[in-house]
Amino acid sequence: MLDIALSPLALTVIVTALIFNFLNGFHDSSNLVATAISSHALSPRRALLIAAAAEFAGPFLFGVAVATTIGHEVVVEQAITLPIIWAALLAAILWNLITWFFGIPSSSSHALIGGIIGAVLLRSGQAALRQQGLVKVITALVISPPIGLLVGYFLMRLTLFLARGFSPRINWFFKRGQVLTVLSLALSHGTNDAQKTMGVIAMVLLADGVISYFYIPTWVIVTSAGAIALGVSLGGWRIIKTLGGKFYRIRPIHGFTAQLASAAVIIGAALLGGPVSTTQVVSSAIMGVGSAERLSKVRWGVAQEIVVTWILTIPATAAMAALIYQVLAALLVR
Repeated sequence: MLDIALSPLALTVIVTALIFNFLNGFHDSSNLVATAISSHALSPRRALLIAAAAEFAGPFLFGVAVATTIGHEVVVEQAITLPIIWAALLAAILWNLITWFFGIPSSSSHALIGGIIGAVLLRSGQAALRQQGLVKVITALVISPPIGLLVGYFLMRLTLFLARGFSPRINWFFKRGQVLTVLSLALSHGTNDAQKTMGVIAMVLLADGVISYFYIPTWVIVTSAGAIALGVSLGGWRIIKTLGGKFYRIRPIHGFTAQLASAAVIIGAALLGGPVSTTQVVSSAIMGVGSAERLSKVRWGVAQEIVVTWILTIPATAAMAALIYQVLAALLVR
């Protein structure tokens, strides 16, 4: 990276992207470990360290298809400027901090996409958006929560069927099994979420003329994976409490099946290049697992608050990014 001739503005935007990735990991650590901690399968520190290590490894094992979708398929390259990327990142960071403060699980993916859309629409209009790529992104974000709920529901029903007749000692299996499910979920999160920042940094390099065509340099993969892994290792405790106990009382069987269901959906989406919201998938899987026992088990009022946040994220961050872009454009012209 030291040999790359970056402009001061490009370097600033890349640092902002890495801060966003760190906060993404800090914010989304709850998705990875909340159920394992709440079911007493793992201690908080051990769970976070296991998740951080797997998080870093994810992009190296499963490729960078999501990064290509984010950085190359949503907006036409001519419309991408450094102030636009910076405004989108600042809006996403601000939204993540607001929702973290109130302990509400929200989507960093939605926040980033909303920020990009808002800034680009203000500067270049609707023609600058790639319809096919935008449909791909929105479709992945919209259908992944119900898929997570359904997979969690049916996997829990299957697990209950297979575990019938066993003594309570089977909880030992569900507790120990969560070491593997935390690993798989963290791998899937690193594969999906870390790549969003990789795509953004590649957009910066392209806009700054450092690269002549869109691709993901190795140093971008390393720094992005490292930033999100560091964020995960520190943990967002406010949201861990929400996912780990406010829906219902999490037992080992719930933690095991929710993590397994979430990992399957997220890895599948990442391999197809679909940038899904880990927060939405995990929250939905937890609700699906709980409702498989009985619908009244889930505190649907908490779920309703989270759904409202999901719906608000894209328009809120789009508006914030448009406002921030106006300020940045005025300042940078001077």
